Amino acid sequence: MVGVNQPSDALSTTPVEPATPPPAPDAPLDRRWVAVVAVAVTVLAWASAFVVIRVAAQAYGPGPLTAGRLLVGVLALGAGVLVSRRWVAPTRREWALLVLCGVAWFGIYNVALAWAEQTVDAGTTAMLVNIGPILIALFAGLLLGEGFPRWLVIGALVAFGGAVLVGAATADAESADLLGVLLCVLAAVTYAIGVLAQKPVLRRLPGLQVTFLACAIGAVCCLPFTPQLVAEVAAAPAAATAGVVYLGAVPTALAFSTWAYALARMDAGRLGVTTYVVPPITIVMSAVLLGELPPVLAVVGGVVCLVGVGLSRRR
Repeated sequence: MVGVNQPSDALSTTPVEPATPPPAPDAPLDRRWVAVVAVAVTVLAWASAFVVIRVAAQAYGPGPLTAGRLLVGVLALGAGVLVSRRWVAPTRREWALLVLCGVAWFGIYNVALAWAEQTVDAGTTAMLVNIGPILIALFAGLLLGEGFPRWLVIGALVAFGGAVLVGAATADAESADLLGVLLCVLAAVTYAIGVLAQKPVLRRLPGLQVTFLACAIGAVCCLPFTPQLVAEVAAAPAAATAGVVYLGAVPTALAFSTWAYALARMDAGRLGVTTYVVPPITIVMSAVLLGELPPVLAVVGGVVCLVGVGLSRRR
């Protein structure tokens, strides 16, 4: 009996192989894909902003347009913060960086951009503003310790060349003036300052909270434009007002949040270079929504931008 039972005991004590858990490397891979989707949402939304601003600027001045955009953004982002119930008290240093980001990127940048697009076409504006990623990559290497990876530098230069082609192909020499070009450059500089101020804060604070606070600070800066905003809302056509609401809800609340999510997980220099995709997308949207067909050179420039972004992502 003992000899008969031994095989049975051996079988009964043999451990059953548990279900194989998902491999560990999949989680980081999944998170990278989520970051890629966040970047795609940001790029598409910001590209659409150049087109919508051109429409809304026909009825709204730069200051009131920015004030309305940021007020809508604050409401949408505030609702998101309440739903998420995630809040981390910023330190003094983080508050200083948040104020810098809010004033520079959400305040000055948006006013300068809306003002520039009164005299500069969307394609040229997108190209000039995309000087910003070059500044981001440069100062992120110097100030944030990200260094200067070879493929990042090569990709940035190639993508910038594509953006120049897009801008050259779509520039309207009759309407563009020196002030508009200088405002585009100002927007590019404040864009870079905002990203560099935002990156250190995202190491500890939730991205949605950072975006909400920066947007609120920018909105406070634009409060002097509120009386003019009220007057222009009463006189503006519904399409222009809808454009302002869209700018606040999508390119501001949604896109800045997805940008913060991606920036918390990627180098500022590499992420900044991806925005070189914005000019060619802006041209396509202008063709579809405004009936502005892009020239062949703009298509070539768009392809070059995509190649540059791909090169910058190489390791």
